[in-house]
Amino acid sequence: MRGPSTFLKVMGLVGFIFLYAPIISLVVYSFNESKLVTVWGGFSTKWYVELFRDPQILEAAWVSLKIAFISATLAIIIGTVASFVLIRFKKFRSKALLSMMITAPLVMPEVIIGLSLLLLFVAMENLIGWPSGRGMLTIIIAHATFGSAYAAVVIQSRLVDMDLSIEEAALDLGAKPLRVFFDITLPIIAPALMSGWLLSFTLSLDDLVIASFVSGPGASTLPMVIFSKVRLGVSPDVNALATIIIGIVSLGIIVAALQMNRGKKNG
Repeated sequence: MRGPSTFLKVMGLVGFIFLYAPIISLVVYSFNESKLVTVWGGFSTKWYVELFRDPQILEAAWVSLKIAFISATLAIIIGTVASFVLIRFKKFRSKALLSMMITAPLVMPEVIIGLSLLLLFVAMENLIGWPSGRGMLTIIIAHATFGSAYAAVVIQSRLVDMDLSIEEAALDLGAKPLRVFFDITLPIIAPALMSGWLLSFTLSLDDLVIASFVSGPGASTLPMVIFSKVRLGVSPDVNALATIIIGIVSLGIIVAALQMNRGKKNG
């Protein structure tokens, strides 16, 4: 079998440079001594020190971490239940509709999701008085909504490849369905659960558009604070913050990929 042609190799290299050159330059300039982000003034880590002295950044980072942790956990629970319904229950009414509703957030523009959730929260507040105002709770619900779609896709791919004979053998030996789930099924799909959780956590930590629609006073996430700072002009501490976020997101993606590969090998 012939390998890729020289043209494909060159185009692939150009594509990678186009995608990652801006990110690499941002990381490099986060160590810039000068206050001017486009003028190199020597190597320095002072902007990282300044970053951790900014109370607004630290508060926004803590809010984002709490929202990401809670929403990712909810997304895994919802995604797991939805995946079992779609994979294990072969025939039931409205299965196609449920599958479409679960995967819709994957292709729906974030502006539409954010606007629809905003209208939903306003209508619910007028009808039943909950949620009262917009803040962390509404952001968590919004992030769990689209995070569950991504989690469901990851978990479904694991359930499809799972050998059901192990569960059937345990049931034949007298184990209760709940015991089978916690002792057999859950450990087998654990890598997919971890991958889905990390993916949902990363997406929540990175979201700006949806959070801007459903947030309120006192619930500014880290991307929202970064965006407000960039509108006033890019400062070197924003480069430092972006570098840290890139590192966190990259680590999450690597861990998720390793967990999925591990799960497939064990399966």
